[in-house]
Amino acid sequence: MGSVLTFSSYSCCYLTLAKLRRRFAGTQMNLKAILSLIRPKQWAKNAFVAAPLFFTPAALTAMNVKAVAGGIGSFCALASALYILNDFADREADRKHPKKRHRPLAAGTVSVPVAFVLFLVLLAAGLGLAIALPGGVVTVIGLYLAMIAAYSFGLKRIAILDVMIIAFGFVLRVEAGAILIDVQPSAWILIITGLLALFLALAKRRDDLILRLDDEHRQSLNGYSKPFLDVAVSAVLGALLVAYLIYTTDPSVMERLGTQQIFYTAPFVVMGILRYLQIMLIEERSGSPTAILFTDPFTILTVLGWILTFGWLIYV
Repeated sequence: MGSVLTFSSYSCCYLTLAKLRRRFAGTQMNLKAILSLIRPKQWAKNAFVAAPLFFTPAALTAMNVKAVAGGIGSFCALASALYILNDFADREADRKHPKKRHRPLAAGTVSVPVAFVLFLVLLAAGLGLAIALPGGVVTVIGLYLAMIAAYSFGLKRIAILDVMIIAFGFVLRVEAGAILIDVQPSAWILIITGLLALFLALAKRRDDLILRLDDEHRQSLNGYSKPFLDVAVSAVLGALLVAYLIYTTDPSVMERLGTQQIFYTAPFVVMGILRYLQIMLIEERSGSPTAILFTDPFTILTVLGWILTFGWLIYV
């Protein structure tokens, strides 16, 4: 009798597993499409929330690390929600793009109802985290959310304003990080962050022109040309290098950081900029800064060199 029961139990388990296997046969593919939709690789951008903590050794406490981690988590969830929103708004135009036509909503690998549910979950998670964080940072995060939503549904069609909004989004990340640890961010850090993000956004627009995209995909491209973008990039990079050099030699900055040797990090910044210009002007593949950050060996070594050198100077 016991063997019969055991056999019956195994049979029921087998049948149940078989049903589940059939039910979720496409789960792996769906999971891959969902990950593509929420773009976890883009979360690297939210490391800017940790910048004020990195540049303020005196504020490095367990409580502040926890708060900054929560801020990064909130931005990651909201950024993914906003990517879904943007892809929904752009799904028709993305189908005409040589690369973006493979995005889940444009390709149909994730349905609109599923994307909508995922959007609500991520939005709730991001806002919930923001509300729970200290220092009233929810105001800055709410401003970021409203600004990027407005960008997705109209402002991105306006040349110059589109790249300025992207740059300001990074500045807001730094502001949020400063609020979380209760410090006043240096004006130079905000300026450098904004200029760096603006440079990357302009390089991305140039890549769109290289791919010969028309205004059906991105209406703001009507306001750009390669000569204009080349001059704009040169102007922004000049301002960026000057701002960074002033930052590294500013007496108040040196006093706050406890070292007069910050200028030793400047060569890494110069090399990183020159490499990105090489990618943009010679290799003509500046469309995805995050992909370059994770795959280009020269860029990876330059960024690591800058982080390690800066960290050594202010922490050791």
